[in-house]
Amino acid sequence: MLHKKYLVTFLLSVSLIAIELGWTRIFSAEFFYTFAFLILSLAVLGLGMGALTLRFFPKLQNFLGNFLLLTAILIVTGPILVFEIDLKFALLLTDWFMVFKLLVIIGLLSSSFFCGGIALAILFKKNHTEIARLYTSDLLGAGSGVVIAMLAMNMMGTPVTVVWSALPVILASVLVYRRWLKILPLILLIALIIWTPDIPDLLEVDRNEPAEVIYKHWDAMAKIKIYNYDDQYRRINIDNAANTGVNAFDGDWNLPDSLKFGFQIVEQLIRKFQSCEFLSLGAGGGQDVFQALQFGAARIHAVEVNRHINHLMTDGELAEFSGFIYRDPRVTVVSEDARAYVRRFRDRFDIIYSFSSNSYAALASGAFSLAENYIYTTEAFVDYWRSLSPDGFLLMEHHFYVPRLVSEALDALKSNGISNPEAHLAVFELPNMRRKMLLIGKQPLAGELIQNAFAGISPSDYEYARILYPAPDSLRENLINRIVHDGWQTWQDSVSIDISPATDDRPYIAQMGLWRNFDREKFARLRGFEDSLGFPLSKAIVLIIIGLVMLIILPLNLLPYFFQSGRMRAGAWLYFFAIGLAFMMAEITFIQKYTLFIGPSIYSIITILVTLLIFSGIGSWYAPKINIMIAFGGIMIWIFLDIFIFKDLIYALGYMEMPARIIITAVLIAPVGFLMGIPFPAGVLRIGSMVDWGFAVNGMASVLGSCLIVMITFSLGVGVAQLCVILTYLLAFILYLRNESWT
Repeated sequence: MLHKKYLVTFLLSVSLIAIELGWTRIFSAEFFYTFAFLILSLAVLGLGMGALTLRFFPKLQNFLGNFLLLTAILIVTGPILVFEIDLKFALLLTDWFMVFKLLVIIGLLSSSFFCGGIALAILFKKNHTEIARLYTSDLLGAGSGVVIAMLAMNMMGTPVTVVWSALPVILASVLVYRRWLKILPLILLIALIIWTPDIPDLLEVDRNEPAEVIYKHWDAMAKIKIYNYDDQYRRINIDNAANTGVNAFDGDWNLPDSLKFGFQIVEQLIRKFQSCEFLSLGAGGGQDVFQALQFGAARIHAVEVNRHINHLMTDGELAEFSGFIYRDPRVTVVSEDARAYVRRFRDRFDIIYSFSSNSYAALASGAFSLAENYIYTTEAFVDYWRSLSPDGFLLMEHHFYVPRLVSEALDALKSNGISNPEAHLAVFELPNMRRKMLLIGKQPLAGELIQNAFAGISPSDYEYARILYPAPDSLRENLINRIVHDGWQTWQDSVSIDISPATDDRPYIAQMGLWRNFDREKFARLRGFEDSLGFPLSKAIVLIIIGLVMLIILPLNLLPYFFQSGRMRAGAWLYFFAIGLAFMMAEITFIQKYTLFIGPSIYSIITILVTLLIFSGIGSWYAPKINIMIAFGGIMIWIFLDIFIFKDLIYALGYMEMPARIIITAVLIAPVGFLMGIPFPAGVLRIGSMVDWGFAVNGMASVLGSCLIVMITFSLGVGVAQLCVILTYLLAFILYLRNESWT
């Protein structure tokens, strides 16, 4: 019985983190991934609001079992009800009924966190003298929940995992209830078992699919569907946003080229090499691999971060359809982030090819992360340049990003000592494909090479291809040509999108929106890609969250000053606010920074979150024994080292294999994680039974911190964001020292 409270806390935290991660994937795939940040952030506010509710109604602490069971019921029913509501985000500013639906959805998602917050606050309040060990159980549960949720999403699929996230808290309620009341959570468990076969269909938006869906798979990385258009073409769809084509092939390379593949992009370039070493950045459905095989590349590296897509092409649903091209001895199939793979090679590849390699989806990194792709940064171009052979070529295509890519490429070539970078690149527009293509040569590009870069099309044929740089007279005023000649700075104030270079420190290439483009009517016509078209959708969403927190949640957390006699002093209130702000800001910056090192995959999320949470839990266990000056000083010094020392270290070690990168990441995060677990229990030991109020303030600040740090990284970069973390921890330390008596 002595350890029951620790086990209950652990199980509750497993469920809460699992539902957060699961909902991030649900919204990323079924709605717009940017709205995952909005709704999950507001839902997680429910944790703090639950704790605040206990502050106002202390008699609720007699109903711990009921709140645990209610949390489980809402985890099971909430997701299904959300999909029944049929919210259409595109109508939010034109249809008040849709606004009402959005509020209902936020309420439904918040409800499980709200009840869970009450339950956690009850456990903390009743056992506040043991807060160090209870907080350890909370953080260890969260860390374990990350692993459990990721594994479950890969084994059972995301929809089933979301609903079965209720299992740990069901077990917790069984532990708390007495005698015959234990039957109540067991009844819910039986209902959950019966309901499970129907869950995948219930947690899916009805869509008018463009073709027959012959396959579905939904794991921690992505929701994958296969469309069957005809007997010659299929398409892999990722998170209902990104697509990659798969061509039928019978394995017979003796057929005429025209019968194998229609539009050839890389033929002319491959044929320039006797023994071409070809790298596909984001191989997807293998169309670029097919071309490379068709035109005689000696070796093809098919690099795709989504392991399941590689499985489909090698042994799964698409292997035979595509003629088993991934089993060709010339093909090396790599399930890894392309950027990390490139770093391991120097002067190696004759052609590096990227065809819409990124998805518009967010990884399962929690509610507080807007994931971006590190293959489109200035430093990435430096890596590509160094890995090209002396006569090699880089081909990079995208339908939105090319203006920024050109700005980055010019900066990257200059940093490599190239005095005339503009002579090494050309940019093409392919109108029929609605694409632009950037071509970079390790040697200056001759006019004849540019004119005949692509097989099957002629740049003189305006309908099929246009040269945007070096542009003919008729296209001289196009934006890309102006960027090359005059620099992006000259034209930034006169264009509708952000054309400044994205960097590893500020990797948000898709955030091309500018505040001057904000328009209510445009907001009403959302399609999910507005940031890439110049509308500041993500920034607007983050500001909405900040506004709601400041106007509604912040005043609620101040109410105890007006209606209760026992109060925290202002310094104590600000202390819990500061450490909540700082912990979340540190977590997001670590996720962003070390995802670059490991690669944006399930492995990076598990490594970063689990290491941070588990070691914070261990730090909490030892909190009463560690001098608070050592804790705060250590945090600030370690983050300072992370900014100015570890950055160079992880770049230097980027060539290593993934297991080594994972171990290094854990080693670099564990010490600061240990120290970050100390400030919260140290503060609770001062305020005692007012822990529910401190927990509420801490939770509110965590959500606010996630928004503020995202805005800072959007504008100023991760390095500046980490300096803000240091300053926030410094503020918390000063507050701790100034108030010996906090109540």
